[in-house]
Amino acid sequence: MNKIQHPSNNDVLGAPAGWDQGELPCSALPITRAKFGDMEAVVSYWRPSQEELAVLNAGGSVELAILGRTMPPVMLSVDQQ
Repeated sequence: MNKIQHPSNNDVLGAPAGWDQGELPCSALPITRAKFGDMEAVVSYWRPSQEELAVLNAGGSVELAILGRTMPPVMLSVDQQ
């Protein structure tokens, strides 16, 4: 998946403090700071490559990996832009 710039983006996240770029590179991520009801959220937008689209269309699935030992509350959805 390729991160993309979305019209709603209003901030950028960088690598966490102390991140070892040599071990695992972490580039800037355009984000939208938003609210879902009273809950604050950080939204990023991703577009699958043609190869990934082919896998998805053939029945493949989307994988969400969180680095660390727990899974924070997350949400996956589709955006029309």
